[in-house]
Amino acid sequence: MRPVLIALPVLALAFLAGGLALTRPVTVPDTALAGLTGDAIAGEAVFWAAGCASCHAAEGATGAARLVLAGGQRFASEFGTFIAPNISMHPEQGIGAWSFADFVTAVQEGTSPEGRHYYPAFPYGAYRLAARQDLADLWAFWQTLPSADTPSAPHEIGFPFSIRRAVGAWNLLNLHDDFVVTGELTEAETRGRYLAEALAHCAECHTPRDALGGLDRRAWMAGAPNPSGSGTIPALTPDRLTWSEAEIAAYLNDGFTPDFDSAGGHMVSVIRNIAMLGDEDRLAIAAYLKALPPAGD
Repeated sequence: MRPVLIALPVLALAFLAGGLALTRPVTVPDTALAGLTGDAIAGEAVFWAAGCASCHAAEGATGAARLVLAGGQRFASEFGTFIAPNISMHPEQGIGAWSFADFVTAVQEGTSPEGRHYYPAFPYGAYRLAARQDLADLWAFWQTLPSADTPSAPHEIGFPFSIRRAVGAWNLLNLHDDFVVTGELTEAETRGRYLAEALAHCAECHTPRDALGGLDRRAWMAGAPNPSGSGTIPALTPDRLTWSEAEIAAYLNDGFTPDFDSAGGHMVSVIRNIAMLGDEDRLAIAAYLKALPPAGD
C-alpha cells in the first residue's frame, strides 16, 4: 500500500507536467523566417483577402477608415463577448512594437508576444495554413497603415473560459495543418481553397461547431447558427447554394444575389474585402465552393 501512496502523487505531478507542456503557448522563432522579404503592394491583397478590417476597423467603416484598425467591435458567443483589440501600428496601444516573428506567432499559433494564448475568436486556426511569404507581404503592408491610440478593451469572458491556459488544450483538439477539401483539384479550385480555407476563413461562420466551439470538419461549410442568436448562417455547399460560379463571383463583388436581393450583416464587410481582389480570385472561390462535398441532411 505504501508504494501506491508514494506513486500516486508522482503520477499526478507527471500528468500535470505533461499537460502543461502540451498546452504551452507556441512561438515561431526568428530563424524560421530567415530570408523572407515582404512586398507591401502584394501585402495589400493579402490584407483584404484575410478580412482584417472586418473585425478590427470600426463597425460600418468605409473607405480609408477601414485601414484604421483601432478595434472595438463586439462579438457575442455562448462563451462570452469577445472585443476586437487595437492592432494598428501604434507602439503602445497597437502592435507597432512587434517584430515580424511576433506577428507570425500571433497569426499562426495564437500566441501573444507576452507568451499568452489568444482566444480562438481570432481565426489563427485558419491563418496557420497561410503561406509565410504572404504573411511577410502582409506585414510589409501593415507598416504603411495608420496608428490609433485607442486602448484595447478586455474581453467579457467568465470563468472557466477566462482560464487562458485551457486554450492550449483547445488548440490540441482543433488546430490542423491540412486543408479540409483534398483530392484532384483544378488550379482555380486550389487557389479558391487557399483563399476560402486559409485567408478568408469562411468556415469560421459557415461551419457548425461542437460543444467546445471547434469547427465540425465533417460538416464543412454546411451552415451554422448565427452566434448573435438571430437566424442561421447559410450553407455554401453546392447542394444548398445552387448559384452558378459566375453568379457567386458577382455576389462576392457587388453583394447582389441572382434574385436582386442584397447581402446583410457581417457579410457586407466581407464583400467589401473580397471586392478588392481580382476577378480571377472571386471566380476561384466560386470554383472551390462548387467542389465542396454536399452538406446532405
